[in-house]
Amino acid sequence: MTIVLNEPCVDGLTGAVDALRAWQDDRTPLQLHPGDLGWAWALGVEKVAAAVRTWSADGRIVAVGYLDGPDVLRLTTAPDLRQDEALARRLHADLDDPERGVLPSGQVGLEIPDGALLRDVLLEAGWNPDEAWTPLHRDLSEPVKDSGLRIEVAGPETAGVRTAVHRSAFGSEKFTEEIWHVLAAGPVYADARCLIGYDGQDNAVAAATVWSAGPGKPGLLEPVGVHADHRGHGYGTAISVAAAAVLREMGASSAFVCTPSSNAAAVATYTAAGFVPAPERLDVARAA
Repeated sequence: MTIVLNEPCVDGLTGAVDALRAWQDDRTPLQLHPGDLGWAWALGVEKVAAAVRTWSADGRIVAVGYLDGPDVLRLTTAPDLRQDEALARRLHADLDDPERGVLPSGQVGLEIPDGALLRDVLLEAGWNPDEAWTPLHRDLSEPVKDSGLRIEVAGPETAGVRTAVHRSAFGSEKFTEEIWHVLAAGPVYADARCLIGYDGQDNAVAAATVWSAGPGKPGLLEPVGVHADHRGHGYGTAISVAAAAVLREMGASSAFVCTPSSNAAAVATYTAAGFVPAPERLDVARAA
């Protein structure tokens, strides 16, 4: 098997998204989701393309990586090749060589699914266990109870409300109404919904974006936030329940979310919304 590293141009992103969509399965560990690239589309398609790498064999994409910031790569492989030694060795060689343009030199972190041989190869080569994450999963085979919030799907007219909740929740001014329109114009957003949750006084108190990978596949919550002025009332749990319900309406088999294990409040919030924590997953990091 000859494995080729690719830097997809804008037109090549569709292939990466399609591969990620095909690889989503409730029987496989949590992994990079098409919604992760969909959310990144808010940065602009050129920046997304510059941050994505794919590996192909015989014309088939067998691995996809997304540089999520300057020092974190999120990478997954075709499930049937998770234990393939040739692929693991090739990925290791590309990750360790800055000249190949996958990772910068210096200290970097890598997110990879549990059960991937690549993890063992990297640890043997001197990489170290890094940040701990808690994946949480909710089965959607049964109807989801009412969240207790009035839920509105954000559109062009309410994008300002959606983005205002996000800015308050995360203390960041980056997600503007203009950026929302860039996000919503991306092709991956056709399988997404931005949700706004309102309390009994019609205050916008929480928001979430959900991403489908297609009928019968797990969907992703990314991101979920509560307005800073309305915390402590269970709205994080309520919007997470609503997000699960919307994914079920979209045909998703399950809903999942992942949060740093150090964020105990987030883990508790999702657990209260019916999401079941899985064992912690550790990133791996290359020392500087």
